[in-house]
This record gives sequence, structure tokens and C-alpha cells, in this order.
Amino acid sequence: MTNKTRRVVTGHNAYGEAVFIDDQQHEVTLIPSGDAAMLTLWTTEEVPANLNDKSDGMLRDAGLTLQGGSVIRVCDILPGQASPMHRTNSIDYGIIIDGQIELELDCGAAKLLKTGDVIVQQGTIHLWRNPSLTQTCRIIFILIEAKPYQHNGQSLTELKP
Repeated sequence: MTNKTRRVVTGHNAYGEAVFIDDQQHEVTLIPSGDAAMLTLWTTEEVPANLNDKSDGMLRDAGLTLQGGSVIRVCDILPGQASPMHRTNSIDYGIIIDGQIELELDCGAAKLLKTGDVIVQQGTIHLWRNPSLTQTCRIIFILIEAKPYQHNGQSLTELKP
């Protein structure tokens, strides 16, 4: 698997016609915890997105999720590694591009996901574990801010690593 991802961005010219405004290769970067490498491809400050915002969404500081906005990122979970348990107030769509990954919930239940599988993560506490000792698992995540899940009238709090 390549460490680079090609990002092609479209926009509009002065006549309102569609144009390509960016076409570059970008590398994933190892995160401080050392269990994964990530690349944020684009963000929006708000949902619905403002299509007249001319800033490069890749350059916006997003953290894990972007309050009020959306994020798309590449995430490489390294062989034999696992993320900490976490929860964000977002709806997360994860598409397994390469490899396999185990998704474990705070209740202890787990599922193995493979290339081509899609996960819809609805603000639950979870971790990602790559069971392979040799193959990186690449996931594309699309994260959109959501209202916190309500349990017995109380909002469940975020749990960020």
C-alpha cells in the first residue's frame, strides 16, 4: 500500500465554470500515539457546507472531529496496533479500503471488518484494532458533527484520547 493519497479538488473560475483547483499527492503522517498514521483531506467549517468558502479545507485545524463541520481523512491503522477507546459527537462513515480491522465497543462486543466493508459509527464508545501483524489497514473516514446521543434524558459525553 502506498503512503500517499492523491487529492483532486474542483471549484469555479471567474465565469462560474467548473475547474480543477488542486491535484497533488499527500502523505499520511504518524500520530503521536504511534498506533496510526492520518491525513486530513478536507474539512468544512459548517454543515451545510459553504461552497463559496475559498480556503483550502485541508489546512483547517480539525482535531478528531470539527465542531459544526465535517472532515474527510485517510487513517492507516498500523499492524498489531489499537486505538484508545473513544467517542465523538459525530456521525462517522468508515470505508475499509485495504486490510482488515476489528471494531470493539465498550460493552466488549467486536466485529471484524474487511476491505469493502462500511461502518456507520453513531457516537458510541469504541476502539479500532488491527489484528494483522504485517498489513496496515487503510480506512477512509467521513465525520459530520452530530447532536450528542441522549440516554435517559442525559447527553453522553465525548471521550477523546
